[in-house]
Amino acid sequence: MDLRRMFILPTWSCLHFLFCISIISFFFCSNLAVSFKTVDTLPGYSGTLPFKLETGYIGVGEYEDVQLFYYFVESEKNVEKDPLVVWLTGGPGCSALSGLVYEIGPFTFDLASFDGTLPSINLNPYSWTKVASIIFIDSPVGTGFSYAKSPKNYPSTDTTWTNHLYMFLQKWLSDHPQFQKNRLYIAGDSYAGKIVPMLVSEIKKGIENGSEPRMLIQGYIIGNPVTTYNHDTNWRIPYAHKLAIISDEYYKFAESSCNGEYVNPDPSNFKCLYALQPIQQCIEGIFLGNVLEPTCKFTAPNPNTGKEDQSDETTTSTTEIDIDIFLRSEEEPWCRNHNYIPSYFWANDPSVQEALGIENGTISDWKRCNKSLAFESDVPSAFEYHQLFSNSTPFQVLVYSGDHDMDIPYLGTLSWIHSLNLTGDCNWKPWFVNGQIAGYYERHKRSENQFYLTFATVKGAGHTAPEYKPKECLALVDRWLSSYPL
Repeated sequence: MDLRRMFILPTWSCLHFLFCISIISFFFCSNLAVSFKTVDTLPGYSGTLPFKLETGYIGVGEYEDVQLFYYFVESEKNVEKDPLVVWLTGGPGCSALSGLVYEIGPFTFDLASFDGTLPSINLNPYSWTKVASIIFIDSPVGTGFSYAKSPKNYPSTDTTWTNHLYMFLQKWLSDHPQFQKNRLYIAGDSYAGKIVPMLVSEIKKGIENGSEPRMLIQGYIIGNPVTTYNHDTNWRIPYAHKLAIISDEYYKFAESSCNGEYVNPDPSNFKCLYALQPIQQCIEGIFLGNVLEPTCKFTAPNPNTGKEDQSDETTTSTTEIDIDIFLRSEEEPWCRNHNYIPSYFWANDPSVQEALGIENGTISDWKRCNKSLAFESDVPSAFEYHQLFSNSTPFQVLVYSGDHDMDIPYLGTLSWIHSLNLTGDCNWKPWFVNGQIAGYYERHKRSENQFYLTFATVKGAGHTAPEYKPKECLALVDRWLSSYPL
């Protein structure tokens, strides 16, 4: 008998067994690598939170090097039956906290009492969590509290952002199986208007390929959405004409000279360039986010010094915001960007980061919108996704626009919607909240595949409509999700 074989075979078997266990453990851990916590209290709020808040990280990408941070708030009405909504804030690079606090989440800051210290928290009676459970995701990587373990993984594109979100959602639903039976909607505004349909497309492919967990995707919601940036912004001049910001004479001259191209006119078309000069003078002082509000320069305050960080976000402006002047509001006209200052003090506070479960050393300075994000757009237009869905998928789609938004004017959004060549199901008519006109809407459909698209304006709202008209936007989304007439 060969004694060597007696001992070699068992030894090989043991090694093989241990190797297999290691491989199984690796894949098991990588598929379920979710770190989250339930947050019962938050600095700035007295007592226990009256809603269920969960925060955490989910690793995505190669070796889970990218860690996406999220906030999850359960529906305050019926968790089992209400839909699950994934919310994407725009930018790219604007934190999910911005969408949560300033748009559709269950709490906001007490702006009236803010004095440059840790802001107090107020509850938002118009939170969309009144009718849905919502996941707010800091994405792409480098946004908010999301980070990469290696510097090489910070650069991202539309495509990688979308892929990371799909991986995130697969893992989150695997770890929260009780929500796999809820209706799923992907939602977002501004630049996320491109990413939302891209993510929906990935989910659709996964369903067709039999991927698990199976997602009950029903449709999507996009607000003041970027679709094709050049197309969207080209409508600013026709929009400005409709609002009497530029005269009939200026507009007609530009219309006849520029062949409909105002953003990137032919540099050899001197007649067009000449026509655009007085128009630019008319609109350069307008705050694009809301044409009725003042323009200002926003440089985020450093919460450690109270001074402003000049490297941060700025908008077209005529006035510098100083934190001391902000606290003496009678000395400086109010500007919407004042509202964002408390978020820097709150999110950078160590007690807040501890309560949220932020990993130590992963970020040095939280920003509401990270303008230094290593991001490149590699998908010029989202229109093809809308076109594909409208021709093949039984989706419900809601598109809304603040009608005072000149950044992404509703005229451009309506233009691409009409080019889908859907059947008109409901012509332009008003919708109401508390007996008052809240906006106007129209509904389109393709009966062959039960595709329905509702477009609504929100009267008086600017870019990111829920920030301006929270009560009206909650009524809008509540009716739409419940299949009630607007």
